[in-house]
Amino acid sequence: MTGPQFRGIRFTVADGLNLHARDYEGDTTRQPVLCLSGLTRNRRDFEPLVAHIGGSRRIIAMDYRGRGQSDYAPDPKTYRVDVETSDAMALLDQLGIERAAIIGTSRGGLIAMAMAARALDRLAGVLFNDIGPAIERAGLLRIRSYLGKAAHFDSWDDAVGALKRTHAGFTLSEEQWLAYARRVYRDENGLPHIDYDLRLGEIFPSAQEIENSAAPDLWPLFDQLKQVPCAVLRGEHSDLLSEATVAEMARRHANLTTTTVKNRGHVPFLDEPESLAAVQEWLARVDR
Repeated sequence: MTGPQFRGIRFTVADGLNLHARDYEGDTTRQPVLCLSGLTRNRRDFEPLVAHIGGSRRIIAMDYRGRGQSDYAPDPKTYRVDVETSDAMALLDQLGIERAAIIGTSRGGLIAMAMAARALDRLAGVLFNDIGPAIERAGLLRIRSYLGKAAHFDSWDDAVGALKRTHAGFTLSEEQWLAYARRVYRDENGLPHIDYDLRLGEIFPSAQEIENSAAPDLWPLFDQLKQVPCAVLRGEHSDLLSEATVAEMARRHANLTTTTVKNRGHVPFLDEPESLAAVQEWLARVDR
């Protein structure tokens, strides 16, 4: 069985970097979807979702600068949400897409909020995958513990073991763990390799900064989306998005639906039954 058809896209952004995305074909009468991945992740994050909804509409999955098949930046200081927001908007411009629904996984949800502040009229909807305007320190400290550290694997089993150590709260079969590893790491001559620029670790806050610094106030960005169809998924065991934050998001946004994804931490894969139901319901609201 063949999956949804896609074409690889190369596009150049303001500072000259050449970036990559996948453009999956689909029904052009429906709102297109732009998929934005997590901090160290890439377009493969969305393969489980595309396997279920691909073909129903156009879906674009982007590799940020320094991730996947996109160029690594000469200056790691450009691995910032504001720059990545400009890159995402440049992709939409190149594709001639005036409005899109955004599925933002973790980092991608922050970019979606930044896009709302710049160009709200371009957002047909936002689905936040385990991210919100308040980010828990426990999750940031966990990411800090492995971010930017070189890892050498002798087998895919080793890569699976590394994921198990950093992803508490997930209940997966061995087959699912391996499929997950193959989305996170790239294959080089049959062995897994980290698929992002390790210099991302240079611009992420230190453990001491995470512990001692006040978190940025992102609620004003989220509040821009009050008239936009929104949804939020939270992994049942997430350490980055709290139940309290989800409740506050729902209190502030009457047009937001919330879903808890069982047996998942940070982040749900988007192919769980409850995730798929939430995505389909949100897309129906976007299209209306």
